[in-house]
Amino acid sequence: MLVVIAILLLIDLLAFKGLLRLIRKTKRSHRRLYVIAYWLIPIVLMGSMLLAWKVADDSDHTRYQYRMFQLASLFLLFYFPKLIFIGFNLLEDLVRAISFIIGKLKIKPDQTRPAPGTAISRMDFITKSGLFLASLPFFSILYGTASGRFDFTIRRVMATFPNLPDAFKGFRLVQISDLHIGSFYGHYDQLERAVDMINGLDADLVVFTGDMVNDYSGELQPCIPILKRLRARYGMYSILGNHDYGDYHSWASEQEKQENLDALKKYQEQSGFQLLLNDSASIHVGGDRIALVGVENWGKPPFAQYGDLEKAIGPVRDIPFKILLSHDPSHWDAEVLDRTDVALTLSGHTHGFHFGIEKGNLQWSPVQYRYPRWAGLYREGVQQLYVNRGLGCIGYMGRVGIHPEITLLELST
Repeated sequence: MLVVIAILLLIDLLAFKGLLRLIRKTKRSHRRLYVIAYWLIPIVLMGSMLLAWKVADDSDHTRYQYRMFQLASLFLLFYFPKLIFIGFNLLEDLVRAISFIIGKLKIKPDQTRPAPGTAISRMDFITKSGLFLASLPFFSILYGTASGRFDFTIRRVMATFPNLPDAFKGFRLVQISDLHIGSFYGHYDQLERAVDMINGLDADLVVFTGDMVNDYSGELQPCIPILKRLRARYGMYSILGNHDYGDYHSWASEQEKQENLDALKKYQEQSGFQLLLNDSASIHVGGDRIALVGVENWGKPPFAQYGDLEKAIGPVRDIPFKILLSHDPSHWDAEVLDRTDVALTLSGHTHGFHFGIEKGNLQWSPVQYRYPRWAGLYREGVQQLYVNRGLGCIGYMGRVGIHPEITLLELST
């Protein structure tokens, strides 16, 4: 905790140095107000962080974790823009240093200093530009926190396959993923709104592709009546994601961790979902059928690899058309693509990093440098992968440019 505070204070001091440059010509009384306002924010934030750390109460896991995520979002709101501002301040320092050295090296003494109001104002422009550019992520993060996290978007995708059985032409499959249902704490009305939106899509099948909770099964319990309202003609199926196993919490014992996982499985079933844990099911329409395969979480290290694709496919190996539910999209390249006859894989996990740009053909997010297949539909030969952007949040309680997603996939030939 002391190391974290030291780093934050260093950021504050470097940004404060730039602020003093900007306000040096203002009235002394105004400067005093600027200084008080500047330091009041880190004092309140760090005080809140220390208080939360000192009086940590895990008795209500969901509430405590939600408050910590809120605090983390506030730190991101104020400190990420400061880092940008500091970068421009350091650039100005570099320009000043270079100008000073060049001035000292000049032969004529009257050329060692710039004319009043010229070079200095040009260098001030760097700091002012930094302040302007730092304000962009500040207001973006503020908007993403206040509005973006619940700006649910329905994405309609036409997925075509030459070997799709005739009876499944026009089959409507709704995918949701990464609810992280603890992130809806205090906002269960928004979860109800999402359920209404899903039911309005008249789905034949609803699938959930992992990360129902952040860590604790208790996050799901109060939401069971809400999720039970979901409707689909041929049922609802789900798998587990990396967060569902409780691997990121320090449990008192392995037994307590297992009990948490067992409770989560029970609550999902009570919500109306049939869990596919390295298992499969067949969906019948008329005289045709397709296979729905579900694996436990399989991700590249450091993520766990509980999934057993061979075991999951086994019971439906003779069904030509297969849909796979696998939480982590990296599983597709590692074990599915060109190694199986799975036609469509549905994944989540990336959240689109909660931050990015999606305008027309322009699609960018920092997460793409870790996951090349991070959002939307991907095709390789006759096999396809769809990566859902997630419906909930974790860590940063907001979304900037990447909307929480409900996917409607319509199957066709």
